[in-house]
Amino acid sequence: MDVSAFSSRFTVRLLSDHDVEAVYALCAGNPLFYRHCPPAVTRASILEDMQALPPGKTMADKFYVGYFAGDTLVAVMDLIRDSPNPGIAFLGFFMTDRSTQGQGLGSALIGELTACLAGLGYRSIRLGWVKGNPQSEHFWLKNGFQPLLTTKNNGPYEVVIGEKRLVSSPETTPTLIE
Repeated sequence: MDVSAFSSRFTVRLLSDHDVEAVYALCAGNPLFYRHCPPAVTRASILEDMQALPPGKTMADKFYVGYFAGDTLVAVMDLIRDSPNPGIAFLGFFMTDRSTQGQGLGSALIGELTACLAGLGYRSIRLGWVKGNPQSEHFWLKNGFQPLLTTKNNGPYEVVIGEKRLVSSPETTPTLIE
């Protein structure tokens, strides 16, 4: 997967341990996220996230990327291809720099990603947001994600699993679970 195709506006590239300071600065600037999804970000947690994989996946399936305007990191995203099933991309993390929020940047980036993944044949994108985080819930609902279910085994918080269908097919019709 060519991550540079994720955006026409920004340079997108895989992040490495050399980018930890920039990722940390971006994440630390978003304290509301970590109030709802503890613990607070650390440099060590970023390094762990860069390597974290769901069961059955390898690093070849993981794309921990940064969106750059010149040398400035404006967004971070963790994407796992074909997870939990083929044809489904899973967004494990997405965050924009606080200074860009409320200006449509995040929605524009998700729109570009959606178009890119649809062009690659993906049927849907899934992700999770912390139940009770109004900022995250509003953002994902506004961008066309529909709740599928709420998990209750995530430590101090519940997670709403959401999905955005990229193509219409019986295989991707979401089943809402209260």
